[in-house]
Amino acid sequence: MVKNVLVTGGAGYIGSHTSEVLIKNRINVFIADNLSTGFKKLINTKAKFKKLDILNINKIRKFIVQNNIESVIHLAAVLSVGESEKKPKKYNKINVLGTKKLLVAIKNTKVKNIIFSSTCAVYKDGFTKVNENTKIKSSSVYGKTKIECEKLITNFCKKNNLNYGILRYFNVAGASSSGKIGQINKGDQLFKNLSLEVFKKKPIFKIYGSNYKTPDGTCVRDYIHVSDIADIHFKILKKIDKFNISKILNCGYGKGISVYDVMNEFKKYTNQSLKIIKLPKRRGDMVKVISDNSRLKKFINWKPRYNKLETIVKSCITWENKI
Repeated sequence: MVKNVLVTGGAGYIGSHTSEVLIKNRINVFIADNLSTGFKKLINTKAKFKKLDILNINKIRKFIVQNNIESVIHLAAVLSVGESEKKPKKYNKINVLGTKKLLVAIKNTKVKNIIFSSTCAVYKDGFTKVNENTKIKSSSVYGKTKIECEKLITNFCKKNNLNYGILRYFNVAGASSSGKIGQINKGDQLFKNLSLEVFKKKPIFKIYGSNYKTPDGTCVRDYIHVSDIADIHFKILKKIDKFNISKILNCGYGKGISVYDVMNEFKKYTNQSLKIIKLPKRRGDMVKVISDNSRLKKFINWKPRYNKLETIVKSCITWENKI
């Protein structure tokens, strides 16, 4: 039985949603977050929160030992593809070095399971669909740091007899149906930017790259609702704990949606005249990436609940109305 779970980065977007699901399933949640990109207001009141940095081995280890942590969901990271190209040292420090130090803190404790948030950005660009055996070769600094983290975690778990679940997220979007949690950070994420723009008197939709080799010229992504991602964490943790197994899994819907598709859905929520600005491609962006999620479906008998584009967009709009 999974009882005590540490969520690193639990005050962030995905971390707060995952904590909500764990708590609903009567799991004791402990959150470690330095609040550099997380927000106290997103932390579930039933979770035990400690302001901690994963780079601080001694304090993280103490938190793990004091609370009899048996499982760790490691979400603490920086995750902008665009920013990673400009600040590679920052991404290596927080993502790679941070993971190394967290693993040192975990060693010789009661922890037996690690769930890690990886990304579809680890895959080589140019495939129509990618499965877990598709060639790994990232075009971005961000993706490369996640590849390094995957290696660190798999090697550590094999040497120390721990179970791991490496979840390669595709593009996460949306907000909780409870209305209590959603995305606050702006960054350069499409759904967040568009959901902010529709409320403006003069909304501007920005397209980064309009001459990709795709049907409408914009890049294609596999978007997945954050509530489905959160549910996946819980189900995979439960499965690897029960059967003492490890898995690498794609987490997406298996459906490609272009930037124009997303923009057209958001257009329905504004009566204002809309301005579209076409900007150059961003370094590190993939042309097209869609998941083959058959392994995930088989592993946890997974059936997504929020896999319509209109559902994801509507939840974003509802969240922006509340904050």
